[in-house]
Amino acid sequence: MHSLKSSASRKVLFACLYFSEGAPIGFLWLALPTRLRSEEVPIEQITWLTAVLVIPWTFKFLWAPILDVLQSRRWTRRHWIVTAQSVMGIALVPLLVLDPVQDFHWMAAALLIHAFAAATQDVAIDSLCIALTEPQERGEINGWMQLGMLLGRAGLGGGALWLSPRIGDDAVVGLLILATTFSMALVIFLAPTAPKTSSAQKSENQLKRMWDSLRLALGEFRTWLGLLYAFLGGAAFKALEVVYGPFLIDRGFTEAEIGEFAALPMIGLMVLGALLGGRLSDRFGRRAFVAFSMLWICVAVVALAWSDRYYLEMRGNHLLICLAAAAFGIGLFTSSSYAMFMDITNPAIAATQFSAYMGMTNGCESWSTFAAGQIIADSGYSLAFLVMCGVSLAALPLLLGLAPETQQQTDEVNKNEAVGCVETHRI
Repeated sequence: MHSLKSSASRKVLFACLYFSEGAPIGFLWLALPTRLRSEEVPIEQITWLTAVLVIPWTFKFLWAPILDVLQSRRWTRRHWIVTAQSVMGIALVPLLVLDPVQDFHWMAAALLIHAFAAATQDVAIDSLCIALTEPQERGEINGWMQLGMLLGRAGLGGGALWLSPRIGDDAVVGLLILATTFSMALVIFLAPTAPKTSSAQKSENQLKRMWDSLRLALGEFRTWLGLLYAFLGGAAFKALEVVYGPFLIDRGFTEAEIGEFAALPMIGLMVLGALLGGRLSDRFGRRAFVAFSMLWICVAVVALAWSDRYYLEMRGNHLLICLAAAAFGIGLFTSSSYAMFMDITNPAIAATQFSAYMGMTNGCESWSTFAAGQIIADSGYSLAFLVMCGVSLAALPLLLGLAPETQQQTDEVNKNEAVGCVETHRI
């Protein structure tokens, strides 16, 4: 078994693991909704499916502590990842025989099993990353993880739409299964993760330490503000990421055109935005840059809604330009907001607390996608886009209460020093 002593090997491992996460996300969030809409499946039914599939990702924090605690020399993080990927791949096999329109609900059941396994894998990968990396390299490692995620989304999202008429739907599903499961081989051969001690006492100590830290985190008002912002803040683009494929179908674009646009400009601009967002948020302040990123997204989405209505719901480059601008803002917002949530996470319960924040961001995707689908069916795309932007803008004041741990500690020290000066003056 090879070790992961070099930084390059860790980058490759986690980029590949996140590629395996991103591939089914690209397929289920873009390729499948676009295909269903092209076969005239109602938009509210498509958004219902996506909203349901996000549910396990929303509540993954409920079983995240199990993955943190239940580890031994015979059952490690590697086993969690390999098991989860195996279930993910098996759950995709029915797509080879099910008709997505005629067997819609059977397909939904299989994909829900896949989503549960995928959410579990995500928790295990994040936990593995914490265990195998040093704090000073985690920012760069996270950049590689996002790169893998976005490449997976591009390849099996837009790429699937481009490949499908050329190699057939079954071949695309076969590629999806391969992309979803191939990285387990790297985990088996590259990632030794057995803990140094594996006694029952260690598990008991882990449980006690986790419970104490969890009680402390739940007692902080900032934690609840963070969860609320995660649940509301991304509404402007979470629904857009799911419905822009059906939206472009309804505006006269072909599946191949959408696939090329999604795989190249959209994903490319998200990658560029993510790389810039992480660096600029370090320089200009996390919360301020998160707010700036969201304002950028809202301007782009409002422009999309306005231009769609102004041009009487016709196809045209004006729609693609607005979507491309939104994609760049999504990259900015994703990297900076994830870093912000890391800033307000207690390291003692990093996997559990960060999973809760990420679960709420997925919850935002679930409710906003469902709500947007209902609005689109009743009043059209433009109003749905504007309503979701309104929710994101209304959530911006919550950022004022999300000071990072270091800043909050500094404020507390200054407060204590001020109190000390007052007491000394009184004496």
